[in-house]
Amino acid sequence: MKKLWGGRFTKSAEEWVDEFGASISFDQELVLEDIEGSIAHVEMLSKTGILSVAEAEKIKNGLLTLKKQAEKDELSFSVKLEDIHLNLESKLTDLIGPVGGKLHTGRSRNDQVATDMHLYLRKQVKQIIQLLNELQSSLLEKAEHHIETVMPGYTHLQRAQPISFAHHLMAYFWMFERDKQRYQENVTRINVSPLGAGALAGTTFPIDRSYSADLLGFDSIYENSMDAVSDRDFILEFLSTSSILMMHLSRFSEEIILWSSQEFKFIELDDSFSTGSSIMPQKKNPDMAELIRGKTGRVYGNLMGLLTVLKGLPLAYNKDMQEDKEGMFDTVKTVVGSLRIFAGMIQTMKVNEQGMENATKNDFSNATELADYLSEKGMPFREAHEVVGKLVLYCVNKKCYLQDLSITELQAASSLFEQDIYHVLNPRTAVERRNSAGGTGFTQIKQAIEKAKLCVWEKEEVK
Repeated sequence: MKKLWGGRFTKSAEEWVDEFGASISFDQELVLEDIEGSIAHVEMLSKTGILSVAEAEKIKNGLLTLKKQAEKDELSFSVKLEDIHLNLESKLTDLIGPVGGKLHTGRSRNDQVATDMHLYLRKQVKQIIQLLNELQSSLLEKAEHHIETVMPGYTHLQRAQPISFAHHLMAYFWMFERDKQRYQENVTRINVSPLGAGALAGTTFPIDRSYSADLLGFDSIYENSMDAVSDRDFILEFLSTSSILMMHLSRFSEEIILWSSQEFKFIELDDSFSTGSSIMPQKKNPDMAELIRGKTGRVYGNLMGLLTVLKGLPLAYNKDMQEDKEGMFDTVKTVVGSLRIFAGMIQTMKVNEQGMENATKNDFSNATELADYLSEKGMPFREAHEVVGKLVLYCVNKKCYLQDLSITELQAASSLFEQDIYHVLNPRTAVERRNSAGGTGFTQIKQAIEKAKLCVWEKEEVK
């Protein structure tokens, strides 16, 4: 098969060399974006008079035919033609004749592939933003049902203070809100058109880059043609933002895995997000959460891979940059799948409210309440801290908890203790009283949920 760039060559590469250099096995993912960019390009060529109206119409109709075939998955591609661009140009020429060769006037594969990736990633990032909205909605719904569900809060994976389960869920809501903001900012840098930059130096044809950018819905054009064809910052930013998102999902997965264990028994995952064991009949494994935790590593790897590819490249385009696509495609697939799975896990999981609350009664997570109580009575906090620390040690030796101590034992430690201390020691009271801004108090959580609803509802239709 004759190469479309073969005029300067007198010898063909061996088949295995062609296969090594070809990208069609993965860049065919860009088939619709490549056709979309080509349609805008040919309309611009017609507007500027570079092509006649008749030529442009014939090319456009041919592209629309290829688009229909692509949407029906009726197109097949050849490794000999290397990539999606040359495959489609060859098919177009076969379909409409030599005039198809005029489509490439005023552009290069370098700006063409960059345009394809901008179009692809813009669509995918908007989908991810919408999926983040849906996950946040699932969290809000679950949080509203568990405002007054009390559970242990942890630091160092040791019980620290009692909190509301809704408060814990809402911590992830706000993480995902930051992720969403990062993706939205990413869109502003994705939505810039490289089309018409040529190989690196622009073109002698009187093209109108702003017109083709408008047709494709871009906000602006790259101001420098070398930057236009060599920039992959927008992909790096996507991979970076996705790595942070996957880190958040992985942390949440770890907690779900812990909570669903027999040791915690705080939640039970739905059967549709769990698997069994081939040898142990009793097992119900949180495999989907574990997979998301594991897949985080591959997203990190995609980011580090592209950073490494780009770090030593001179301007402008280099063949190394062919390595920018597979990691991007893989990250999109991983993130989209993870978000869909996670929303389903949250929506369907059962919460063991009593189990959570019981866990707050058999520990010393109410110790801070005693220290705060003494501080409110006028004792310096550091002194109060020491008094309560000694009480905890006393309880450890006695094999009991703070709420088990008699008023006489408490007053032996400090005369400031009164009978109302037992109300303060109640885990539910401890949670309810923490009404500082952003705290776990029930009133604060209700306010936080109302504020959070605006973040989701105002942006639900991602444009």
